[in-house]
Amino acid sequence: MLDLTAGTPARELTIELWRLDGAAPERLRTVVTNDDGRADGPLLEGDAFAAGTYELRFMAGDYRRRDGEALPEPPFLDVVPVRFGIADAQGHYHVPLLLSAYGYSTYRGS
Repeated sequence: MLDLTAGTPARELTIELWRLDGAAPERLRTVVTNDDGRADGPLLEGDAFAAGTYELRFMAGDYRRRDGEALPEPPFLDVVPVRFGIADAQGHYHVPLLLSAYGYSTYRGS
């Protein structure tokens, strides 16, 4: 993750991974980004890496508050959801987030 406002990696940004297939969403994992703005390893591996619909929830408001940024209440971006599908369980999926206080962008990375 990249903090576009600061021009630095988004360190200590909490991310939740949810699986959305089924009757109710299931939280699979919660991670905090490292000094490079990345998770320390894959969020899904082995049998857990399966075709389906998933959602990453980036805790943008908490991240900005932690650094002392004055935010309106409620903040414009608090929890940033990125819903995506895995069609090929043999493929590689990387979902980076470029974040600022008032916008974000994402894409399927390499």
